[in-house]
Amino acid sequence: MGILETESKKRTRKNQIQKVILATIATAGVLSVMAVAPNALQALSMFGFGKKGKYRYAVESSRKRMLNAGLLEYTPEGFLRLTPKGETKLRQLETRDYKLKKPKRWDKKWRLLIFDIRQEKRSLRDKVRRTLVAIGFVRLQNSVWVYPYDCEDLATLLKADFKIGKELLYLIADKVENDGWLKKEFNLV
Repeated sequence: MGILETESKKRTRKNQIQKVILATIATAGVLSVMAVAPNALQALSMFGFGKKGKYRYAVESSRKRMLNAGLLEYTPEGFLRLTPKGETKLRQLETRDYKLKKPKRWDKKWRLLIFDIRQEKRSLRDKVRRTLVAIGFVRLQNSVWVYPYDCEDLATLLKADFKIGKELLYLIADKVENDGWLKKEFNLV
């Protein structure tokens, strides 16, 4: 395995660990530090982590990183809880894994997401693009993305998570000029 592949695998595992810990704490509301490890360890086994010793180290180091980053905080009673920043991070991690349901038949309508995010918010604009690519959208033009199936709920979720209500528009089009390449891209031919 090459250097880039190894680094990519580490980043993916780190995000999975963070997601499991954040989701575990979010589900329980607050958790004792001692209670985090067993729940998170069981969930991490789904992601193919090896020995239990590695679990404890991975969970502990991830917990420390999230505390330092302000994603988690201790309550006065010594429990961990998500901060607003941690809740946002959890939603972002969940959005990456978001999969749209594909109906059996295409209704021959295109769904377009158009966004106009200012240059000052370039990092946000890049996050929106990466999210759309990860979900399966195809770029029609710079800030115009297309998908063949209903994704209105996703558009609402993106507006809420990225706080871009007026900057993102959801359109339904009956026809897109020269859409043959799009049909091939989505295997609709």
